Amino acid sequence: MPYKMTKAKNKSFHVLVTGGAGFIGSHLCEALLSRNYRVWCVDNLYLGREEFIEHLKSNPRFDFRNLDLLDKPKLESLFGEVGFDAVFHLAANSDIQRGVKDHSIDLNLNFLTTVNVLEAMRSAGVKTIIFPSSSAVFGETDDVLTEDYGPMKPVSFYGASKLAAEAYISVFVGNYGFNARVIRFPNVIGERCTHGVVHDFIKRLKNDSSRLAVLGNGKQTKPYLYVGDLVVAILLVFDRASDPLEVYHVGNEDRTSVAEIVKIVLEEMNLTGIPVEYTGGSGGWAGDVPRFQYDIGKIKSLGFKQSYSSTESVRIAVRRILETPWL
Repeated sequence: MPYKMTKAKNKSFHVLVTGGAGFIGSHLCEALLSRNYRVWCVDNLYLGREEFIEHLKSNPRFDFRNLDLLDKPKLESLFGEVGFDAVFHLAANSDIQRGVKDHSIDLNLNFLTTVNVLEAMRSAGVKTIIFPSSSAVFGETDDVLTEDYGPMKPVSFYGASKLAAEAYISVFVGNYGFNARVIRFPNVIGERCTHGVVHDFIKRLKNDSSRLAVLGNGKQTKPYLYVGDLVVAILLVFDRASDPLEVYHVGNEDRTSVAEIVKIVLEEMNLTGIPVEYTGGSGGWAGDVPRFQYDIGKIKSLGFKQSYSSTESVRIAVRRILETPWL
């Protein structure tokens, strides 16, 4: 692991992970438990799965609650029950295509859940929040994206809701003395993923290995990051960021095209001669940003180093997804 987790282990340190039964959240819960923290995992199982955290339930320092963050009384009751030291607010609709079909999904699951969490924190006197945002807040641009790049012009409801949530967090920092770490994720891949290009290709080919339909022209090119590297980055920012409001980009400096991902998936599934049918167009769907590139100098200055490049992340993710029963 490229970063040694150095924060003092403290059995009395209490953390809340919203969306903790999800793809990234379940991996984060494991890492936080490895520090001997007390971890409360909240998830409404919209995208999360209870089987992702089944192996954690026997740990006396782990507590799972099937709770909808839109239910303010129950959320406030949890904050009244537990004196949290920090909140890792990962709950969200991470499936951008779903939000295109139903505009209320991102409003409710990305923005309003964040507002409810912030209000519950303020009422309970909890000051520290770690919030995952996204490259989608920027919209379409060929520029290398720094943390202070602007203006931001999101083209998806997902990106707009994440940007609105960032703005609310900024206000809570300024008005109520919060400490916030906003981490803008890239495309994250690995075992337990529930959607996304790698997951979708494998699922399609398992259902029908005679052909593969691919949205767009295959030239969409983005940085992909293995989930284990992302968790390291989250904890690194949590440990070492110092200002009241800090924003970090995390990802790989190289990028991988959709066509390259197709090739890797076919190789790892030992499929040859499969016709690949591209639908055409620069983006895969309305709201899809076909390419982006982060400047990750800021998080590298904290000591972040990836275990895998973007293309290596794709290959290791494919292998590990194929090894697991969750698809």
